[in-house]
Amino acid sequence: MRYVSLGEKSTKLGFGEAILELAEKNPNLIILGADITASVGLNMVAEKFPERFFSLGIAEQNVTAVAAGLALTGKLPVYSTYSVFAAFRAADQVRLSICYNNVKVIIGGAHAGISVGPDGATHQALEDIALMRALPNMTVISPCDANQAKVLTIAAAEHVNGPIYVRFGREPVPNFTPLNQDVKIGKAQLLCKGSDVAIVATGHMVWEALQAAKLLGEENISATVVNVHTIKPLDKELLVEVAKQTKFVVTVEEHQVNGGLGGAVAEVLSQNYPVLMDIIGMPDCFGESGKPQELLQKYGLNSRGIYERVRAKLYEKRK
Repeated sequence: MRYVSLGEKSTKLGFGEAILELAEKNPNLIILGADITASVGLNMVAEKFPERFFSLGIAEQNVTAVAAGLALTGKLPVYSTYSVFAAFRAADQVRLSICYNNVKVIIGGAHAGISVGPDGATHQALEDIALMRALPNMTVISPCDANQAKVLTIAAAEHVNGPIYVRFGREPVPNFTPLNQDVKIGKAQLLCKGSDVAIVATGHMVWEALQAAKLLGEENISATVVNVHTIKPLDKELLVEVAKQTKFVVTVEEHQVNGGLGGAVAEVLSQNYPVLMDIIGMPDCFGESGKPQELLQKYGLNSRGIYERVRAKLYEKRK
């Protein structure tokens, strides 16, 4: 199947639209603000349901603890802030107050990855997948575009009974999946099927992987592309299937090469069907300030960079 962009839209807006729809259905849904609201897509909810919106300011640990308390009383708390703060500044509260109690809280990990751009290293979450997927009871979602962010957030709210971490970006990106898509938490999507290499991507990197597969196709290199929108629980069955079909798996993520999607996939394949792997991501370094596309290009995370890396590894493999 060929995927075409329907225009550009930020995944944060998909998240916000999902929470608004959930709030309209569920009077127990409470929004907690952590200084930023419009920047994380929740202004629509705050404006429509001001009586259910509480701004707690720049106090992420407090927001997290309050969310856990609300969940224990039967409410459905939602909060969102920069992923670096949601995952790291409040790590102790997420671990003990939310995950240890296994309470249902929706955490929006906003502005994830290098593509948050000018904000620089301090605000670029590049280690949050590693932390969140290691926490017991946590479901980790990383949608590929705005439409999927909306559909997956709603699906998670309706079908997951514990804590949920939704990872999304700030900048507009190609919106290429339909709103009526059939997605299930824990089931990755096989977007196109090839025989030479399986490119397993998550988040904004899925579109780049599709474009890289197109470039590879022009050289008669046949690529499978898998969208891992749920990093935990991981779709082990599909990963083993594509590994068997191609014998070479490449993972792509806006995250450190250590501990993220690549590490999760390697854990599965090393135990079930060992194959040659390559992990494309941030090479164990902090990010820097710059325009999103410039940063993606510098670190080889755009379609051209993925194409060149896969092509080089394939030819190396064939020697």
